[in-house]
Amino acid sequence: MSGHSRWANIKHRKGKADAQRGNAFTKLGRELAIAVRSGGPDPLSNSRLRDVIAKAKANNMPNDNILRSIKKAAGDGDATNYEEIQYEGYGPAGVAVIVEVLTDNRNRAAGDIRHFFDKFGGNMGTSGCVSFLFDKKGQILIEQDGKLDEESLMMTALEAGAEDFSTEEEYFEILTAPDDFTAVREALEARKLTFATAEITMVPKTVVVLTDPETAENMEKLIERLEEHDDVQNIWHNWEQDG
Repeated sequence: MSGHSRWANIKHRKGKADAQRGNAFTKLGRELAIAVRSGGPDPLSNSRLRDVIAKAKANNMPNDNILRSIKKAAGDGDATNYEEIQYEGYGPAGVAVIVEVLTDNRNRAAGDIRHFFDKFGGNMGTSGCVSFLFDKKGQILIEQDGKLDEESLMMTALEAGAEDFSTEEEYFEILTAPDDFTAVREALEARKLTFATAEITMVPKTVVVLTDPETAENMEKLIERLEEHDDVQNIWHNWEQDG
């Protein structure tokens, strides 16, 4: 089931969070800036900014960093004009991959990402070539700590508009329609809950299992190289990883 793929993807990201934290904060700062420029610096009147702030907090970005990024964007301290672009393609053995970027140089970003796909046995495709294999959802993961009441948590989420509530290995997972994400997240925040993940994501409808070790290694390297690229904000795929 796709739930296992989502869980594996979370573990993949979280396991490398410390090593990549500086880079992650830079990318989150860029997302905060885009949100400010699209709807203003006040989270109360800018739901997109509220959502990005929640994502930043879930990734342990300090409040000082968040506020600094917002103030900088509001004062045009960084006048760089970033463009939001989504690239799609296939990794090794036909794994579907979506790459979301914020870049000030479309040609550079496209060339680099195409190179990564080619180098590790995949190929970059045209817009829409794999996105139909995913559903766009709001996703919230809350760590099970032995103190949370599952039924009460589920009722809070569902009453606020969540589509699905499930219990994974160590987390409760809540999925929403994109338009309902903010309301559900804020209802859960009102209970003083801490999120492991709180963001709009792409959930795979089906998954690909790679049994060949070399193919799996190439897929891992493709993800790593994409994650390291300064312009890449998010990567989604339908590879079901082991463990």
